[in-house]
Amino acid sequence: MRLKTTIDLFEYWNRLRGQDLAPLRSQVEPTDLRQVLSSVFLLETSDTGRVAFRLAGTRICDLFGRDLGGAPFSELWAHGNDDIEHTAAGVMTHAIPALLNATGFTAAGHRACFEIILLPLRADDGECDKLLGAIAPAAAVSWLEVVPLQFLALDRSRLLHERLGGDEEPNDTEFDDQHTLYARPPSIADTMRRVMSSLFVEADAPGVPVRHNRLRA
Repeated sequence: MRLKTTIDLFEYWNRLRGQDLAPLRSQVEPTDLRQVLSSVFLLETSDTGRVAFRLAGTRICDLFGRDLGGAPFSELWAHGNDDIEHTAAGVMTHAIPALLNATGFTAAGHRACFEIILLPLRADDGECDKLLGAIAPAAAVSWLEVVPLQFLALDRSRLLHERLGGDEEPNDTEFDDQHTLYARPPSIADTMRRVMSSLFVEADAPGVPVRHNRLRA
């Protein structure tokens, strides 16, 4: 981790969990996160079995130009949706946080790099059924939050087990046979096809006002 937003959120999560694998969802207080709250999100498994946004900070909604409440997490990604879904599900199943490095693309050809952290949260019954996370740009650029991102392309992902202080280290390459950690990044051709397709689709779409799914206590 290199960015203050992801570092601060990880350190907060790590303090809350103490000696447990993950903190309880009820331990997370939005007021404790006021400095990074606009970049924070909460994921859960939806009724359809997909990992989806329960809450998304206003800055994240601005990045994508729409309200993300209820949207599948994998919907933000250009390629390897199943791999992203498995990665998020694996973080919950194994209660091990993960860090994703990604590049975001706009229909106008802008690009920016991001760090995305996924941190498991426990329900009262002890099962990890939600993810606390954050999306942070690697650099401040003038068009961010003005020109919406069309999609994210995965550059790298890794487990953060070495920061947990435990003796047991799971395989870096995969969670298990069903939950591969590393998603195959898209080729340049894949990326450009997605950009061009989005341009043609959006040319016919009516304007939709941007709404924000704000995090609340």
